[in-house]
Amino acid sequence: QVQLVESGGGLVQAGGSLRLSCAASGSIFSIGAMAWYRQAPGKERELVAGISSGGSTYYADSVKGRFTISRDNAKNTLYVQMNSLKPEDTAMYYCAARRGAIVTMRGYDYWGQGTQVTVSS
Repeated sequence: QVQLVESGGGLVQAGGSLRLSCAASGSIFSIGAMAWYRQAPGKERELVAGISSGGSTYYADSVKGRFTISRDNAKNTLYVQMNSLKPEDTAMYYCAARRGAIVTMRGYDYWGQGTQVTVSS
């Protein structure tokens, strides 16, 4: 089993930055691709950014050029640097991991509990 714990959320003004972290523990050898999802109130959970086991990245159009996903395999940690934040980025952000190597839109095996990001206008 794999445990994922997110941190780094908070309240920030529009235009500001935050860096989210996701620490993985347990059977980390089984982790392939990892991703950040978010869910705003009344909306479906959406894939924001993903990174394959080989380092290839995916970004939703809404965050391209503003968010950067990275992973430090030595520290078993996933990150997302979020710049130029907008009020519409307000959501609960979840870390996810899957056993497969490539980023997919769904089918993640492990999930964190989420960290709240609130962007004020």
